Amino acid sequence: MKGARDILTGAASVIHARIARVQGSSPRDEGAEMFVTATALAGTIGGGQAEWQTLTRARDMLAQGGMRAQLDIALGPEIGQCCGGRVSVELQRLGESQRAAHLARIENAQRPHLLILGAGHVGRALAQVALTLPWRVILVDTRASELALVPEGVDTRLTPLPEAEIANAPPASAYVVTTHDHGLDFLLTLAALRRNDAAYVGLIGSATKRARFERFARDTAGVSSEALICPIGAQGLGDKRPEVIALMTAQEIFTALRKLSPDVAATAAQI
Repeated sequence: MKGARDILTGAASVIHARIARVQGSSPRDEGAEMFVTATALAGTIGGGQAEWQTLTRARDMLAQGGMRAQLDIALGPEIGQCCGGRVSVELQRLGESQRAAHLARIENAQRPHLLILGAGHVGRALAQVALTLPWRVILVDTRASELALVPEGVDTRLTPLPEAEIANAPPASAYVVTTHDHGLDFLLTLAALRRNDAAYVGLIGSATKRARFERFARDTAGVSSEALICPIGAQGLGDKRPEVIALMTAQEIFTALRKLSPDVAATAAQI
């Protein structure tokens, strides 16, 4: 599936569909949007028959030369949806200046950064999950062999000084430390906590490892570990499969980012 950037910079004509008004319950809020061409789609207004009707109308506009339209859709049993609300969807064919304006908005959108420090099994699994979420995912490691296994689309950093990536990250970033070395784990976790502006700091390990780190941080650096999440992905209830740890950790990060800024979670992931 193409992303919005690909669609807006491509040659095909584009319809922009946006929820302009919501009454009652709806799968998505006002402002949810899609960019539609004759063969591609980016974004979602909530799925189901409401989205299908909107997609069909948009492609009819593309085929017939339509410029603007509006749909008023009741989200009830008659279209196979049970939300019970109503949405008003505005559709508009985009000219060059409008495409450029949407593209600029997307490029300027500030997505939160997730730094995964360590490209082993858990780090790669977390990167794979995080790619589906509205974050900028950066996977950092000292080993080229591990970074070579990283999923396509993840920003990778090969560096002998991963702590420098922590120092240079923007405020309100999330950090997950999952390297191959416990000593390095401790140093990187300490660097993330010392920033005092992290949205999330997670360390892979056990309750025993957390206790060891707390002593290290307190006695060596006088740093509080109160904000530390360790073990990460604890909602997996002891399941140690990398995929389960990754999924539960992503949920923790999402919750932490939403608490920090509700708008973060509303950012369109595909954009």
